[in-house]
Formats: sequence, C-alpha cells, structure tokens
Amino acid sequence: MTQEELSRCHARALAAAGRLRLPLRSRVWKGQAGEFQGAGVGSSLDFQDHRTYVPGDDPRHINWQAYARTGQYTMKLYREEVRPVVDVVLDASESMFFDPQKATRVAELFCFAVESARRSGAATSVHLVRGDSTRPIPAETIAVHRWLDEARTMKSVDPAMPPDFSRIPFRGNAIRVLVSDLLFPGDPDPAIRLLSARQGSPILMVPYLQSEATPEWTGNYEFVDAERKSRHQHRIEPSTLRRYKESYVNHFGLWKNAARRHQCRMARVACEPDLQTSLFAEALPSGALETAN
Repeated sequence: MTQEELSRCHARALAAAGRLRLPLRSRVWKGQAGEFQGAGVGSSLDFQDHRTYVPGDDPRHINWQAYARTGQYTMKLYREEVRPVVDVVLDASESMFFDPQKATRVAELFCFAVESARRSGAATSVHLVRGDSTRPIPAETIAVHRWLDEARTMKSVDPAMPPDFSRIPFRGNAIRVLVSDLLFPGDPDPAIRLLSARQGSPILMVPYLQSEATPEWTGNYEFVDAERKSRHQHRIEPSTLRRYKESYVNHFGLWKNAARRHQCRMARVACEPDLQTSLFAEALPSGALETAN
C-alpha cells in the first residue's frame, strides 16, 4: 500500500470514529485522573457514599450537615475520575495484506482502533506482532502512516506460526483490541486467555473476504502460501471445496465459542462494503463498538 492509500484509510477511520467508538463507557475503570468514572473514590462531583471520618482524612470532604444533625464526623465519598486504558495489537502477518481489498480493511480497522482510543482520552499502547516477533510503536505515529513500513521489517523464526501474545506487556484492567484475520492454526483458548489476563477485556476485530469464506474454486489452481511465499498446485474437486468450507466454518466456530467463554467481544468485519457499513452491521451488534453519541 502506498502512503496515499494509507492516508485515505486513515481518513475513513477518522470519519468512522466520529460515529462509533470502542465500548469504553461499558467498563468500570481504575486508575489515574481522566474523564471516565472509576471504581474507587476521588474528587469528581459524582457523589457515591458516606463513611466514618478517620484522622488524616481531607476535612474538605466532611459532611457538616450530617455533623450538625448527629454530632459525628462522616466523610462524603465521590467516585473517582479515571483515564481508560486501551492496548491495540495488530497481527502483521502476510495473510493480512496479500489481497489489496483486505489490506485496505486491515489498515482502516487498525487506524480506527487507535484513533478511537486516543479520541476518548485513553492511555493507548500499540503493538505489532508477527509470529514470535513483537514491536511497540507510538500511537501518535499512526497518523503519519509509517506503521506498515515497521510491520514489513519484522522478522520471525517461522512466519506461519500463530502470533505470540505472551511477548506483549499488556497492562492491567485494559481493553485489548486485536485486529487479526485469525487465520492461524491451533486452539484459540490460550490466545484469548492471554488477551483476558490481568482483568483485560478483549475485543477481536476480524477482517475477512467473501472469497476466503465462500470460494467458488473448481479445476486446477496454483495456491500461494502468503506467509512462506511458497506456491502449490492443486486440483479442486467438489469434495475438496466442501471440506475447505466446512473447515473454515468450524475454525471460526471454535473462536466464537472461546470468545463467549472468556467474555471476549468478537466482530467479523467484511472487507467488501465500505468501513462504516461493515462496522454498523458487524461490530455494533456484537458489542465490540458503541455509538459515539
């Protein structure tokens, strides 16, 4: 993808972020001061509860009206204001970029996740992962469209191996957005457990092509392994195509079941419609996103 194409993807992501956002208000947050309600007590104007005064408490929060009635000191407690925490992870494997239409949707989803988090004032971290290789990049650099160059330079011992999320320093109590096509083998449970660790709330944004989900192959084809760049000749009979489609459905059925077990929100986002149409159709109903208003 060219810099101009990445710039257009970023512009469409910003437009979508004006109508949809990550589900930050559905969480109870803990942490430093910000604009979202937390689980502790602090100095915001949202009254929460009373408790008995303890020496050393801030006298400004003594409930003097209650003292006048009861002769006992009690403290007014207020819900703290906190800053949300969002970890964004991009699966930078080659299968994400081998098709121009899919590469465009990947770029849009990645930019949307980062810009949505930043617009909400979240403490945002961004990581690229390719097999056993990970790389942090500053969230502020997404807008200058250099992230794909970073992804292209990443090396992995085996580029076809599943992304190793154990190498990413996830922060506690964070929303964790993974942008990945999930087209790698293995049990999805370990991956989702890592994304859920330390009270994390995972969201899977899964771009897919109709030509991947429901191909109409017949006859002789040369298939290209996107990760290893190898080529393989195959003859596709109806029975072969049927087994492929069954395996594809079963693969994502495993991911959906694992996501449900771990309270992970998962949205498969079609690459063919425009970004906002796909997000409203797929990500909003699943709870992966919420409306911005």
